This record gives sequence, structure tokens and C-alpha cells, in this order.
Amino acid sequence: MSNPKGFGGAAIEPSQTEIPHTSVLKDFLALIKIGIVNSNLITTFTGIWLALHFTDQRFLDHLDIVLFTLIGSSLIIAGSCVINNVYDRDIDHLMQRTKNRPTVTGRVNPYWVIVLGLAFIVIGLLFLLLTTVSAAIIGLVGVISYVGLYTMWSKRLYVSNTIVGSISGAVPPLIGWAAVDANLDIIAWILFFIMFAWQPPHFYALAMRRVEEYRAAGIPMLPVVKGFKTTKKHIILWIIALMPLPFFLTSLGIPFLILSTLLNVGWLALGIIGNKKFDDIKWAKLMFVYSLQYLTIMFVAMVIVTLI
Repeated sequence: MSNPKGFGGAAIEPSQTEIPHTSVLKDFLALIKIGIVNSNLITTFTGIWLALHFTDQRFLDHLDIVLFTLIGSSLIIAGSCVINNVYDRDIDHLMQRTKNRPTVTGRVNPYWVIVLGLAFIVIGLLFLLLTTVSAAIIGLVGVISYVGLYTMWSKRLYVSNTIVGSISGAVPPLIGWAAVDANLDIIAWILFFIMFAWQPPHFYALAMRRVEEYRAAGIPMLPVVKGFKTTKKHIILWIIALMPLPFFLTSLGIPFLILSTLLNVGWLALGIIGNKKFDDIKWAKLMFVYSLQYLTIMFVAMVIVTLI
């Protein structure tokens, strides 16, 4: 297994012929993992929206809170991803999807990248402090769990790394809610648990598709350590764990309960029926794509049903 080099290790650069042409903007977006930032903005916004809705406050009266929260959460997520990129640059060159990150190819100075990441985190927390102290504390917990517990500790050591990493991924809706209402309602916690339970089947499916890359990098993802059969069982069990959670959101109405149940049943059916019809990699790809659509539809629907 690869040993982490920490912030002081040298980047392992591919040959110059392997480095694709890029731009400063593309490098920056790769550093902050813009896809992760954008997807977490959806769940953060849903937390804000529902907190305003259930505390009988008008959205337009609190645009400052909305703006501070979205900026703050985006910055701490981006900053955490930047530090993750620097820390993992000694293994990222071994994986197809990460080998062209600017921290791997040497297009950026790792020390200045660390400064950028820390600056983003500090500024982001200051923005969250403009809302509530609770939002900033939850944001800090997210940073520590992603950078410390996941990136620097569990990722390279334990097969449970995905579950540990799910803590930080489930934090954004809590930040959104806490920015409006520091006394977190049960609804806020259900959003957290939905996000927490969604991540293992999502990332296990990805890990199945990239199993050889993770094996080469020495990362003990579940498919690497336990194989596809066990991974499939875990994916199905996590989907089953998701199924009762929407029933704690009865205040969102019957249409939402029907939609969320259909999404859960559809995911479970795809997992069971698809396992008999498709090979492992095809199955993993379908499950991964479904998980992306699931998350978007679920959280957007939470906002839409409050407008009807």
C-alpha cells in the first residue's frame, strides 16, 4: 500500500507527452473539484430552503443569509478538496481519472495550493459565521471529517473509508439549515441521514468501475478488499437503509412520499434485477448513474413540493 507523503512530498509527474493541454481556469476547477462543489450546493440550498419554509420565513427577506451560506459552504468544500488534491498527489498519478490533476502533473506549486486551500476554508468559515455560529461549527466539522478523518487517516488504511467519508458529504444540508435555524429540526437530521446513506452505494458503484485503479493505488476500497459479490450486497443493504427515511418527512406531503418511495424502489429493483441481467461493470455503471439522478431529483423535489 502506498505511504502518504503528506504536504511535503514531491509530486510524481507523468512524462511531458502525457500532460494534456489545459488552461488556468481548467486547472483551478480541477483543484477545487467543481463537480463536488456544485452537487453539494444543491443539498445546502435545500437545507436553507426547508429551514425557511418550516420556520415560516420568506426567502426574499433572507437573501443575505442565503448568499453567505452558499458562498461559505462552497469555499470550505473547495478548500477541503484542494488540500485533498495536494495530499493525494503521490497516488493520483496511478488512476486514470486523477492522473492529469495539476497537483500531479506539476503545473501548480503544492505549497501555494495548500495556502489557497486553507485560505478558502478560513474565508468560508467567516462567511458562515455571518449566519450562525452553529453553521460555522458544522462546517468546521465537515472540513475536519473530510481532510482529517477521511483523506489523512482512513482512506489508505481501512475498507470503511467510504463510510467515514460519508460524514463530510452529509454535512451540507445541515449547514444550510443551521444558517437559518441554529436549533436543528428533525427534518435537518433526516436530510443528513439521507445524504449519509446515499453515499456508500454511490461510491461503491464507482469503486467497482475503477477497481483496478484503486488496487494499483493501494486504496482499500470495498471491491478491492472484499470483491464484487460482497460489494453488491453492501450496495443493496444501503439502498434498503434509505427506504424508510422519507417517511420521516411527512410534512413535505404525500406527493413527495410517493416520489421518494418510487425512487428508492426503482433503485432497489435496478440493483436486484440488473444483477441478473448485466455483467458486474455494466451493473455498477447503471447503479452509479441512477444514484446521481436519484440525489438531484430527491433534493430538487423537496423544494418544489413546498411551492405547490
